[in-house]
Amino acid sequence: MKKVLFLWLVYVLLLPCICSAELTKQDIYEIQKIVKDEISGVNLRIDDMNKRIDDMNKRIDDMNQQMNKRIDDITNLLYVILSGMFALVGFVLWDRRTALAPAIKKVKEIEEVDEKVKKALREYAIQEPRLAIILKGVGLM
Repeated sequence: MKKVLFLWLVYVLLLPCICSAELTKQDIYEIQKIVKDEISGVNLRIDDMNKRIDDMNKRIDDMNQQMNKRIDDITNLLYVILSGMFALVGFVLWDRRTALAPAIKKVKEIEEVDEKVKKALREYAIQEPRLAIILKGVGLM
């Protein structure tokens, strides 16, 4: 265990000496060139991503406009259908009144004639006893 601890201590103390080698100007220039190349590559990828995002935003905006247009068309169609339904209800009510008025008038005329016939039969039944018996049998007297 002491050996391992000793080796580890030597390694830790000598490691900074090994790693602290000085960089030359050529090394610094090469490192800068590599970093610039990598940064320019990253910038190109970022620009490509921005272009893709802009294209997707444009497509989404176009789809939103199309969806809004379709919703507006459906709303207008709904208004047309509702207007047609109200017009149909109005026509039915108007037609019912105009169609029923002559029928009601005719029924009233028939009722008046019926009452007159009943009155005439009752008056004649007073003079004719056989008719009176018949009218009582059918419930008209």
